[in-house]
Amino acid sequence: MPMRRVPFVLAMLLAAGAPLGAVAQDRPPPGADAPMPAPRPWSALTADEKDILSPLARDWDTFPPQRQSRMLDKAQRWRGLPPERRAEIRDRIARWQQMTPQERDEARRNRQKFQDLTPEQRARLHDAFERFRTLTPQQRDALVDKWRDLTPEQRRDAVDHLGPNDALPPPPGDHPPRP
Repeated sequence: MPMRRVPFVLAMLLAAGAPLGAVAQDRPPPGADAPMPAPRPWSALTADEKDILSPLARDWDTFPPQRQSRMLDKAQRWRGLPPERRAEIRDRIARWQQMTPQERDEARRNRQKFQDLTPEQRARLHDAFERFRTLTPQQRDALVDKWRDLTPEQRRDAVDHLGPNDALPPPPGDHPPRP
């Protein structure tokens, strides 16, 4: 894929809200020499841990001990977060759990593409996404309609020449087709 298309693909991923933080949950970090933690059944978790990790309740007892340990560490950090941020995290975990293996693989590939970008490219992409998120629903719809009217070549050119006040539309599946 040409490098100029990568920002567009990644913008589509970010706009779709793919769970970027939930990548590689089943693998221990490279070089991890820590002793293996003991498994903790769901019934042994505290009420607060269960509240935070509730989207994982159905599968918790099937997770390897390392994954349980990582999730419990994250739950500890999440305790200090504001309620809105905690709700957002719960929603992300729930979306990840509902994804098919193919969708998870695609999310992992897209996260890797994002990580392979330069810091400047990542910042530019993040800024475009944040600008899109702050648009009103009417502005978003107008931008999506305008985007749909562009040819693939015009779209690539638009992505290559994003300005400081430009925003990218979401991927085509996020809005119903125009009548």
